[in-house]
Amino acid sequence: MALTQAEAARTVQTKEWTLRYYEAGDGHPVVLLHGSGPGATGWSNFSANIEALAEHFHVYAVDMPGWGGSDAATVDRLDHVDAAIQFLDALGIEKAAFVGNSMGGQTSIRLATEHPDRITHLITMGPPVGRGPGLFAPGDGPSEGLKALIRAYRDPSPENMRELVEIMCFDKARFATPELCQARSDAALARPEHLRNYVEGLPKGAPLPVWADLESLPGIEVPTLLVHGRDDRVVPFENSLFLLSAIPDSRLVVLNRCGHWAMIEHAAEFNRLVIDFVANAAGPR
Repeated sequence: MALTQAEAARTVQTKEWTLRYYEAGDGHPVVLLHGSGPGATGWSNFSANIEALAEHFHVYAVDMPGWGGSDAATVDRLDHVDAAIQFLDALGIEKAAFVGNSMGGQTSIRLATEHPDRITHLITMGPPVGRGPGLFAPGDGPSEGLKALIRAYRDPSPENMRELVEIMCFDKARFATPELCQARSDAALARPEHLRNYVEGLPKGAPLPVWADLESLPGIEVPTLLVHGRDDRVVPFENSLFLLSAIPDSRLVVLNRCGHWAMIEHAAEFNRLVIDFVANAAGPR
């Protein structure tokens, strides 16, 4: 019988935050960090992965401050690296593998540079890097996907959610279903304070955790797996090529016919990659 959201849901009080998270399995801790879209949660991003990974590891999919069932956060308080460390401390986890999609990947990279003693493996899917214009990035500001994301924050209607999901995925017919778009709209509207804080933070810059110091990337010593969709219209895959060149113990898997959500569109392959990598890549334990 499949693991349900209600069965996996937990709440923890950290030093500063009340955080919702989803837990399953035993063994080496693996923390899953979601992206920044409206209505995004640990469960919505990783519902196709939690149960499979939990057959091998102790899995925690966290709603970060400002998203999902966790506390609201204005942009001036949005430090997801500190929140992740507080989460580990509250649950008594010394160190964990971190798996991050988009914003969650960005958080995981920065955590690896600032708290190397708390991470055993770094796995990212489509993280923004913050290194200025690139070869394949648009020259007029945010990417097509980020523009759609901001529109959906301003108006999280099912129609805008459909536009967003269609850009996030390669296979629109399979994933941009009316049911999913309505569910994402309902999830976003359930926490209007999250929407308001994000939109109000836009004039101050993208309300995301602070970028990692790019000069510190070569100092990342943990084994690193970079997964990126060849057809990502949110964060160009050249970002992961840059990370591959900068992080010494890294490898890159680029998936054709895949957008920004590798863990959703290619769930079975993604799960196999993560299981093998965390089980077998030699890292500081």
